[in-house]
Amino acid sequence: MPSSRILPTIVFSQFAGTSLWFAGNAVLPELQASLGLQEEALGLLTSAVQFGFILGTLCFAFFSLADRVSPRKLFLGCALFGALANVLVLYTATSITGVLLLRGATGFLLAGIYPAGMKIAASWYSGKLGKAIGYLVGALVLGTAFPYLLRGLGAALPWQTTLLAVSILAAVGGVLMYLLVPDGPYLSKGAKFEVGNMLRVFKAREFRAAAFGYFGHMWELYTFWAFVPVILAFAFPGWQPSRLALMTFSVIAAGAVGCIGGGYLSQRWGSGWVAFAQLLLSGVCCVLSVWVFQAPSLLLPFLVFWGVVVAGDSPQFSALTARMAPPELVGTALTVVTSIGFAITIISIQLTGFLATVLPLPWLFVPIAVGPLLGLLTVRPLTAK
Repeated sequence: MPSSRILPTIVFSQFAGTSLWFAGNAVLPELQASLGLQEEALGLLTSAVQFGFILGTLCFAFFSLADRVSPRKLFLGCALFGALANVLVLYTATSITGVLLLRGATGFLLAGIYPAGMKIAASWYSGKLGKAIGYLVGALVLGTAFPYLLRGLGAALPWQTTLLAVSILAAVGGVLMYLLVPDGPYLSKGAKFEVGNMLRVFKAREFRAAAFGYFGHMWELYTFWAFVPVILAFAFPGWQPSRLALMTFSVIAAGAVGCIGGGYLSQRWGSGWVAFAQLLLSGVCCVLSVWVFQAPSLLLPFLVFWGVVVAGDSPQFSALTARMAPPELVGTALTVVTSIGFAITIISIQLTGFLATVLPLPWLFVPIAVGPLLGLLTVRPLTAK
């Protein structure tokens, strides 16, 4: 029976470590002023972390680091070096090249935090993995939304203090994970390095079903998050930026309810059924959006509901991925699937940005429904898992 401190420590450490992901978002206006950037260049700052994360997950998966190194040590090292890379932005804020390199390095190191945290959870909660990862992804969702809360409340902290505080938080999370969470009883002996490990995990049919269901989910998730402010600005052109930011926070943060609630439901109904149901509901929201986007009185509750279900299936897909992967390659499996999933988000976001120039906004998310549809077709065999 795991100690009562294990899950809270894993959740806090995961939130603390992944807070590095969005630290740059919270100080973008200040960096823009410091670097003299144009609006177009700000996308580079946001994308640098995501590209770094994709590169990091590919490297970690190729070398099977999450399975060959103690996940606690990997988490600690990446949290400490990620905190260092984040705080060094303070000293490179006069060079766009330096800032981009450090934000990319931060994303690279996050590859040893997010998937490693899920493997640590899997080593402790094999039978209740859906619930445990529900808490982990719920914390990540709140971290994603947090910069919008800061903007909406008009926090007046100096941007240097914000970056320093996030770095300290991440470092503390890494230390707590290492000191308070020993290796779990379900931690399998790590695999030896083989070039084919990254591909070998896809040989299992049930693993492929879980992975492709996750890919369909990711096609929709980050596109929805990215365009929530655009949707709200379209529907409520008279709102102040602070009010738009607070509502954006509410819609994205609602996903934590879906993650945690779905985790509890998975104990009764199974991760496969919960993932299928939430992916189905979010896909229906894509189709219904063409009408609801033109009905302001319905839009806010609709977006909050969509926010709940669009993120709520994520931890269940991760739980299925961990459960269906070869035991000695769980870390590699989680890492490579996460990497591919985030690469898919870039394609989806760029495609939606293009469609926004040729389609009326109410029709924008109808083509995005193809992701949930394909995900439902592949994950259906796992509804009994």
